[in-house]
Amino acid sequence: MRKILLLFAFVAAAGVSNAQSWRYYRHELFAGVGATQFLGELGGNDGIGRNGFASVKDIELALTRPVLSLGYRFKISPMFAIRANFSQGRVDGDDARTEDPWRKNRNLHFKSPISELSAMFEFYPLTERIGHPYRMNGARGKKIKHLSPYLFGGFGGFFFNPKAKYQRSGSWTKLHTYDTEGVDYKRISMAISYGGGLKYSLNKQWSIGFEFGMRKTFTDYIDDVSSVYIDNSSFATPEGQYFADPNLGLPEATSYPGPISAGQQRGDESDLDSYMFAIFSVHYRLLKGRLNLPKF
Repeated sequence: MRKILLLFAFVAAAGVSNAQSWRYYRHELFAGVGATQFLGELGGNDGIGRNGFASVKDIELALTRPVLSLGYRFKISPMFAIRANFSQGRVDGDDARTEDPWRKNRNLHFKSPISELSAMFEFYPLTERIGHPYRMNGARGKKIKHLSPYLFGGFGGFFFNPKAKYQRSGSWTKLHTYDTEGVDYKRISMAISYGGGLKYSLNKQWSIGFEFGMRKTFTDYIDDVSSVYIDNSSFATPEGQYFADPNLGLPEATSYPGPISAGQQRGDESDLDSYMFAIFSVHYRLLKGRLNLPKF
């Protein structure tokens, strides 16, 4: 009877120690590389660019651009974590890549860096397993390789700076200096982040992962396009006139009869810009002390 009680006590102690082992691995560093996609007036395929998760079908692969990400994660509990990360990427958009006659005639394009600093809250419905449940002298167990899905949400700030290529010189020029719609917008904005991912533990310290996330921003000027055309004669330089209205005058663009004029639609200010990140990452857990798991 005493042996049975001792065995029960050892097993219970092992379970408690395993349940608490996550505390020794609650600090984590990660780095990743992936792709970005812009969703706005100049994003997506044919038609006016769409955004939100429903716009995944609207991705234009030719306009995906690279993104790098670095960050730190802190485990609050086995199922919850917070993280901070910095991402540096680029987004592009170009009316010339669509077959929509109105957008093709509009003939706008841009590229912009995205420098993002964000804070996220993560939820793991399946607790991460990062090591053997117990140590046993002379026992050989299988290495634990565990797949952990998670959801995240948060917010952050980002910097953008749209540019376009001037037709005559071929040089890329910052668009905000021309106020192409008569608006002096700020190039720093906020974004709400949400999405999900998967982590695959290779051992107690290393794991790899993939994450897909949306950024819903509070600006409509990442692509320098939002509302309506203004009087082209108000621009003092040929560059300003070109960047505000480089339309091709195509006869098949029947949305507007006759030449484009002030007050006609240039973008859609009711639908703010978005962008998405898809990132493959490597994670390294920082050890805290040593795991004092029972030995049999």
